Amino acid sequence: MLMRRGGEQAAVLAWRGGFGRLWTAAVISRFGDALRGAALPLLAVSLTDSPVLVSLVTACGFLPWLLFGLLGGAIADRVDQRRAMWVVDGIRAVLMGGFAVAVWLGHATIGLLLALAFALTTLQTLFDNAATALLPSVVEREALSRANARLMTGQEVMGRFVGAPLVPVLLGLGVAMPYAADAATYLVAALLIASLGAAAPERAPRPSGGSLRRDIAEGIGVLWRDRVLRGLCVSTTLCNIGIGALIAALVLHVTGWLDAGNTGYAVVITAYGIGSVAGGLVAARVAERLGEYRALVLCGAAQTGALVALGTIRSLAAAIAAMGVFAFAGIIWNVTEVTMTQRRSPADLLGRVSSAFRTLSIAGSPVGALLGGVTAAAWGLNTPALGCAVLVAGGVLALVPGMRTVIN
Repeated sequence: MLMRRGGEQAAVLAWRGGFGRLWTAAVISRFGDALRGAALPLLAVSLTDSPVLVSLVTACGFLPWLLFGLLGGAIADRVDQRRAMWVVDGIRAVLMGGFAVAVWLGHATIGLLLALAFALTTLQTLFDNAATALLPSVVEREALSRANARLMTGQEVMGRFVGAPLVPVLLGLGVAMPYAADAATYLVAALLIASLGAAAPERAPRPSGGSLRRDIAEGIGVLWRDRVLRGLCVSTTLCNIGIGALIAALVLHVTGWLDAGNTGYAVVITAYGIGSVAGGLVAARVAERLGEYRALVLCGAAQTGALVALGTIRSLAAAIAAMGVFAFAGIIWNVTEVTMTQRRSPADLLGRVSSAFRTLSIAGSPVGALLGGVTAAAWGLNTPALGCAVLVAGGVLALVPGMRTVIN
């Protein structure tokens, strides 16, 4: 794949028309997700005193991807992706609206909460794969990196700095308000996506008698045979195992190993959010100037260095700086990874390729979370950060086999 060099003219990303509406829908939906994500754990602990049941709420954010992620990608390549997205958001609006009524009437139970979390994530497997496959038909190929960067940055700002801080205000107005607001955001997003005039991507004629199993296998086959995508998937999976371990133990790292308390933890998390937004603002320019492959290697190296500092320097200031750098490089990695997948995958297989990529890489997060707890208990609260550094470095090395394919 030919890379864009710094001397080339940057692609222009038009906000009018399809991309502007898609961006608005994604950002509004992320706002609602942030409201629900912050409110659900609080509701869960009010409904049960079982740590296992409370943790299952988080697990429901991963399990459907492992069970249905590949199926969601296959369906996304069979249907009108725009229609699939607005129908899914319409269903999610109905589910969240019903749940808000149940909470308002005092009929919410931990079982209902778990069923809701599982259903929403199951629907998300189709929505996210359809969105990834739809974007190349909304913007020019050369503008994909900028489009992905603006989508991710907008979602990060809305979720971390607008949505989550509003939860206490909404809860003050009523215990059901965060869920009612989330339902409204799904409805607005569905209307925006339904109004898109994007043309469906061209697809090769489907052979008669084709099954979903065959479709899934075809997407996995494309991912496996493409040396660049295969290396990128292995790399991202290794990184996600490390990040799962880091995030699971981060509160213990800051409040215990650093003895910085809850305030210190809040500051570290804020630094992470600021780093993510800053990285999103420059992600496309970094990839265009360095080339996508070099950007990935540089970001992985920067993250490795930041993690080593986080795990060895017993200072809150160092932790703040390290998490800021880690997040800055991480969002550039994410933007570049998604863009490369969109550019290298055949249009009629993009949903399946992206679902195979997502399913494999997301599987690393719960595995890492478990490892983080085990290693922190066995070898010290700073161990997950150092283990994450090793895995991210391994992820960078996993990119090497495809380097000659990309850099020319």
